[in-house]
Amino acid sequence: MSKNLSMLFKRKGLNKTLLEQVTDKNNPKSHSEIAQEYLVGEAVVTGTASFYDFINHKKAEHKVFVCNGTSCLCAGSQADVIAPLLQHFQQTSIGHVTCLGRCHENYAFQIDGQNYSGNDIKKLDSILNHQYDNNEEYNVTALCTEPVLTQKISDVFEYYALFDKLTSQESPESLLKQLIQSNLRGRGGAGFPTGIKWQTCRNALGKDKYIVCNADEGDPGAFSDRYLLEQNPHSVLFGMLMAGYIVGSNIGILYIRDEYPDAIDLCEQAIEEFEQLNINFDFNFKVIRGAGSYICGEETALLRSIEGQRPEVSIRPPYPAEEGLFNQPTIVNNVETFSAIHWIFEHGAEKFIQRGSKQSSGTKLLSLDSAFKTPGIYEVDMGTPLRTIIDAAGGFSQPVKALHIGGPLGGVVPQWKIDEINVDYESFDEQGFLLGHASIIGIPASFPFVRYIQHLFEFTAKESCGKCFPCRLGAIRGKEIFEEAIYGDTRIDFNLLEDLLSTMKLGSLCALGGGVPLPIQNILEYFSEELIPYIDTSKQSDRIPVKEE
Repeated sequence: MSKNLSMLFKRKGLNKTLLEQVTDKNNPKSHSEIAQEYLVGEAVVTGTASFYDFINHKKAEHKVFVCNGTSCLCAGSQADVIAPLLQHFQQTSIGHVTCLGRCHENYAFQIDGQNYSGNDIKKLDSILNHQYDNNEEYNVTALCTEPVLTQKISDVFEYYALFDKLTSQESPESLLKQLIQSNLRGRGGAGFPTGIKWQTCRNALGKDKYIVCNADEGDPGAFSDRYLLEQNPHSVLFGMLMAGYIVGSNIGILYIRDEYPDAIDLCEQAIEEFEQLNINFDFNFKVIRGAGSYICGEETALLRSIEGQRPEVSIRPPYPAEEGLFNQPTIVNNVETFSAIHWIFEHGAEKFIQRGSKQSSGTKLLSLDSAFKTPGIYEVDMGTPLRTIIDAAGGFSQPVKALHIGGPLGGVVPQWKIDEINVDYESFDEQGFLLGHASIIGIPASFPFVRYIQHLFEFTAKESCGKCFPCRLGAIRGKEIFEEAIYGDTRIDFNLLEDLLSTMKLGSLCALGGGVPLPIQNILEYFSEELIPYIDTSKQSDRIPVKEE
């Protein structure tokens, strides 16, 4: 990250960011002209544009995209999607994307910027003739006494009336105190106390302050943020509005991934509805559309992306709450975190605390993929047994040997440990797993774990920002090790693999390179018998993990 570039980009503000300039296909300006406009070198503009899949890469020329996310991979649906597409498109016109967030029914693909899934592929002729309406439906269930996140908003005016009531009666300091008391923890995966983050930003010195919603939900298997953005966008806007009032900001930015076109459209409609209200606070929203990069879900890379820089991870500290967007204090929370704010202030911090476990308050959304008989979105009180959710979903739709929970960086939970885990941060941590974003993918009993690990390394190698060596090189080496074991004749040196995972975990700058060793280590611990045929057992075989019965 360059602080000088951040200040140069701040001069232009947010009306038309450099990212928006280079992603605008109708923009006639060359990289040289854009560079002159922003007073930066042409290499800066080219460096930004060349990073994203949907700008200058081969993907930008593809006419159709097939989801190759983990859920679709496990479901084995991709071949059944590609075959019909090849009857209408050349092979070179078909690209891949991770992930479209249609994990509840798989068979996901995108044509002309619109997403389709499930049985939609059988309607391909109608889709291509623009005679098919994509009416996606999926189960949404609240397994709690009173919904916090899945409750529908029937009256927008009445919904925002709470803001006017609170701000006319209470100070920002008083509201911040209540938020801290609620013990709301960030729902993006890290679980950091939201009130403490907002307090840090409020106390930080800065001419301007920003509220940023991280809606770059890129974890394969996750679609809970997409649900909120499409079905309850005003809950997200209200949370950002309240954050602005508490910390002293008048601008809110929703960074939404390009792979969620409906979410972008519906949030923009919600912003238009908000602007028609007579809110007693000057606050403006802006939607910024991503361009195809998983790493932009990391908060510092996301902020660099908004500025127009190449979205590489920054060293922390300083944290964004003290020095974030344009070097100014910035709140970065994910969609679900902001969505919980209205309920907390409507019902009180004490009631929110009662809804969860001792250290994990409130409720949590979980995304269940097609490995379950009733996939979809489930809202549960924190602390709910994992088994309760699986039973409510009707169990599994096929034999499953493990659950991958929390995205590609989350833990792989063997089926026999399901009864030992509750849905809260502490329970997962105690068992050696990670709740993360709480997406749940069922890994079929027939799917080889050696291929699954290769897939995880491949994903990490593709999505690494490249700034730190442990992630950039480690993911590629891991991918090569497993490809050689699967398709070649070179067995895995377990000592080398163990050292590689340790280096990535300890040396990576962010949770991508640092987090992917966790699911791999879970597999090595609990499913080593599957990997033995691929491991060179002549090299210190005593270090090879063997599951105790």
